[in-house]
Amino acid sequence: MKGRRRAVLIAGPTASGKSALALEMARAQGGVIVNADSMQVYDTLSVVTARPGADELAQAEHRLYGSVPAATRYSTGQWLADVSEVIATSGDAPLLFVGGTGLYFDALLNGFADIPEVPAAITAQVQAEIGGLDADQRLKLLQHEDPLAAERLKIVDPQRLIRAIAVKRATGRALSSFQDDKQSGVLGDFDVERLVLDPDRDVLRQRIARRFAAMFSGGAVAEVEALRALDLDPALPVAKAIGVREISDWLDGRIDADEAVTLSTIATHQYAKRQRTWFRNRFGDWPRRGLV
Repeated sequence: MKGRRRAVLIAGPTASGKSALALEMARAQGGVIVNADSMQVYDTLSVVTARPGADELAQAEHRLYGSVPAATRYSTGQWLADVSEVIATSGDAPLLFVGGTGLYFDALLNGFADIPEVPAAITAQVQAEIGGLDADQRLKLLQHEDPLAAERLKIVDPQRLIRAIAVKRATGRALSSFQDDKQSGVLGDFDVERLVLDPDRDVLRQRIARRFAAMFSGGAVAEVEALRALDLDPALPVAKAIGVREISDWLDGRIDADEAVTLSTIATHQYAKRQRTWFRNRFGDWPRRGLV
């Protein structure tokens, strides 16, 4: 009797060596590497988001890297739908999901609420309305629009607030009620192996610093210039990629090159800390291993 298909989930903070481990495993197993990073999906930013390079791409099949136009608001639900397509079109090959976006892994295993698409005009209107609100005001607004969502969120950041209110106005139904709908993941027919890379903090900080310095001199500036040339809405997810604002400030003469690298490195450290907290809280029972 034929065994079940295999899926390996490799999560962890940025710069922890996830892609290198996935490539090693893919070469050994003949597996397909599937991107589980919400920034590496976008087509314009390869160096800035640390996507696998040409050499890595040549050594194993990679899916969902650079597959989404920068002008797109790409959601976790859309990613999960694309993963279903990968599952259907990749034969019996093992799938290695690799990335740092916790919600993607959660959706893989537990499913994702089927939320209708929100018209861009409604999202833009909500964004304009909350522009001048501080944290307390954002919380009060969310408590009025979606009390349950407000209760669940520890920090009401602007993007989550925009999402919750836009969904409520577009559908007449609270975002939290969609999220409470029972869903199922897409890996029910797989043997699933889970792994979180959990490197030493100081070593990770050093790697982050070295990596961004190399990015800055290795193509990141040209990518940000190309992104700016598209004249996109600055509220789009791709514009939030670490390094875009900092390099833009340098290009516009507001800071010097060293400061751009330093600020980007600090922002990456902070992001890695948030990732580690998320994985510790949500994936505390996953096996851990150190730096790759």
